[in-house]
Amino acid sequence: MNITIVGGGFGGVKAALELAKEATNHITLITNKPNFQYYPALYGAVTEKSHLEFWVPLSKIFTGKKNVTIKIDTITKINPHAKTLVGKTETYKYDKCILALGTVTTYFGIEGLDTFSYGIKSAEEIKRLKHHLRTDIVENHTIDKHYVIVGAGPTGVELSSALGAYLHKLCTYHGIKNPKIHINLIEAAPRVLPRMSKRSSDRVANRLKKLGVHIQTGKAVESATADTIMVSGRPIKSQTIIWTSGVANNPFYKENAEHFTFAKNGRVEVNEYMQTKDGIYVIGDNAATTFTGLAQTALHDALFVAGNLKRKSAGETPKKYKAVMPPVVVPVGEGWAVFEWHGLRLSGWSASVLRRAADFIGYSDMLPLGQALGVWRASLVDDEDYLILDETEK
Repeated sequence: MNITIVGGGFGGVKAALELAKEATNHITLITNKPNFQYYPALYGAVTEKSHLEFWVPLSKIFTGKKNVTIKIDTITKINPHAKTLVGKTETYKYDKCILALGTVTTYFGIEGLDTFSYGIKSAEEIKRLKHHLRTDIVENHTIDKHYVIVGAGPTGVELSSALGAYLHKLCTYHGIKNPKIHINLIEAAPRVLPRMSKRSSDRVANRLKKLGVHIQTGKAVESATADTIMVSGRPIKSQTIIWTSGVANNPFYKENAEHFTFAKNGRVEVNEYMQTKDGIYVIGDNAATTFTGLAQTALHDALFVAGNLKRKSAGETPKKYKAVMPPVVVPVGEGWAVFEWHGLRLSGWSASVLRRAADFIGYSDMLPLGQALGVWRASLVDDEDYLILDETEK
């Protein structure tokens, strides 16, 4: 069976790995990046941790998988009738197609954010942010009046809890004494981590305050310029606005809207087998399922679709999709996290241990055991150059 998978994130990679176990399958994995990005830990790429924890070459993941072909390309069109995908470099034929393209950043039309804010969703965005942070301190011996993080979901909470300590290290190393570092966390919802319970949200808010983070909830960002962000009518002086809020479905789907039906949140409607009306599989962040947007959901979807393709190949009846609530664990500074799963709620050191375990499971889902252990241990190692300004960044 010729199976084409579009997307090199959790869903796409896991589906390819699972389907590659059947020697009769021939898998083409199309992605616009040569590396798998471990999104749950990307905040650490900004704040000194080893890059080995966040980017793993796809060639390394698929070493020895002779029935997997990796194509670096961007898909622009799909023709379900001809069973073709059109990329920027070539056209691909498929028997079965799995779409797992992930989401893109959206600024909700807020003036200036696309020009004057920083992101952390890609290697390019992270490099630009790190260059900005380190240039100010290393070359100019200055710090910003305010470091503003917009969005108090998991990424915003994780980054705000780690950024202050990182900037203090930079300042100490480069002779800036007693720096007054102000970390602001802005959230439009009434509380941080609005998708978690209020109890966990309150614990995280208290933890962030102890770490020196100034939290502003129920506040709307209205505009941004090169040195100011306007928040609910109040200007905050800042040249460091980090946008972690707002994602939208990949624009590929709207550009091929005649082949898809959309839910109110812009995700693609799928049937009980995760298929669209044209028999294409849509998984992970792109699908309008109950727990869409979480890495564990993307993995669950990938295993489900791969399992059904195997059943069909064997002449068996496919199973129907059942959404599964994944556990959520969010680190908030060194050695502290919050954990929720059904009625179980933990916070503090014990939850941080669970986060470390969850990261190892995440790596082992993608890599052989030895490689997964190596990547997992990389999180304990600082980048050698995090205190200096790399020549390649000037």
